[in-house]
Amino acid sequence: MTQADPKKYHIKSFGCQMNVYDGERMSELLSDQGMSAADSSEDADLVVLNTCHIREKAVDKVYSDIGRLRRKDGSSPMIAVAGCVAQAEGREISRRAPSVDIVVGPQAYHRLPELMDVAKSGKKALDTDMPAISKFDILPSRGKQARPTAFLTVQEGCDKFCTYCVVPYTRGAEISRPWADLVNEAKALVDGGALEITLLGQNVNAWSGEDDKGQTQGLDGLIRALDKIKGLKRIRYMTSHPNDMTGGLVSAHGDVETLMPFLHLPVQSGSDRILKAMNRSHSAKSYLDILEQMRKVRPDIALSGDFIVGFPGETDQDFEETLQIVREARYSQAFSFKYSPRPGTPAAGMEEQIAPEVMDERLQRLQALLNQQQFDFNQKTVGRTTDILLERQGKLDGQLIGKTPWLQSVHIISPDLAIGDLADVEITQAGPNSLTGRIKERLAA
Repeated sequence: MTQADPKKYHIKSFGCQMNVYDGERMSELLSDQGMSAADSSEDADLVVLNTCHIREKAVDKVYSDIGRLRRKDGSSPMIAVAGCVAQAEGREISRRAPSVDIVVGPQAYHRLPELMDVAKSGKKALDTDMPAISKFDILPSRGKQARPTAFLTVQEGCDKFCTYCVVPYTRGAEISRPWADLVNEAKALVDGGALEITLLGQNVNAWSGEDDKGQTQGLDGLIRALDKIKGLKRIRYMTSHPNDMTGGLVSAHGDVETLMPFLHLPVQSGSDRILKAMNRSHSAKSYLDILEQMRKVRPDIALSGDFIVGFPGETDQDFEETLQIVREARYSQAFSFKYSPRPGTPAAGMEEQIAPEVMDERLQRLQALLNQQQFDFNQKTVGRTTDILLERQGKLDGQLIGKTPWLQSVHIISPDLAIGDLADVEITQAGPNSLTGRIKERLAA
């Protein structure tokens, strides 16, 4: 059965910031085709579920969401499943969820308009290729930004092959986008209203390329080039791998004023034995050495990390070593998860899988420590005056929410300011997850 041309689309992105970026690019692509964005799936002719495959529950949620797209009258929109679940499961999605019309991987979503034409003819459309040609060459140019913050993917894929991770299989090998493309896209984002750009990659600090003079540069060189863009006030990057933290990148944190004092550097475990089993290329000591170097050049750096508890074979002693590295690192925030076996990864077949109740208990202890560190970090901010970039409306009249340089959310009341303004704010109160402040002065854009 043929379908009518979709006029309105709705994109729902799961998971990491790179999925958010991909969702934005798909939105630009569909808008360039003459379609308009719908506020919800109920109002859309095309719904794109832009999926994440890192966690088992996230995969289950995708299928649950597919089922909920059927409407009361029995109809459903054209459904596209994009992202890493699409890449990993391919045709299995259509078998398990016949209502899905399009399955497209993260390296092929630039072909979404062509796949829609296939679906309109009544056929199932599938594209999970990882073509050598860059999808970025085909996507529309960046235009006006809806928010003062923007994401810019500079690197994709991963060559690290951690034994628990599906990313090398769903995103492919590490590849860096060309220097000129990134500088031009960053300029377009700033011209479109972005004041802050976050550089993204599965291993963002593995980025490398030749600059406009033919010289090889790492991520620090790219950051220094973007720092020269007039109107760009803030630069961030994530997610980094300890193996790719170069001296030049550390130094950039001390030299580049627009580079925010925040570093997300996953360690995953504090046990060298478990790190080896995970195929992580760092040790607990080498990781802590990086943090020490960072604090030397930027004493006020805020640190973030990722942790997995209950990895196969993790003993009580291994877990205690994870708690110890947390105590030594002193995080401002962090993400922690129970180990989740992913099909096709080496760790899924390892012996000594940890009992769920043991993982639960360990995760609670770890999160209690991390939450206390986050609260302590927030408390130390009280009384400090710092610049805040206002990003969105709050729930109260005249309330705006922005971010500190250390990526903390701050609530302020100021009917005279608007989204996109920069302001000096005195932090007056700290909670576990956010801050409250009062405006001292509006800053020039």
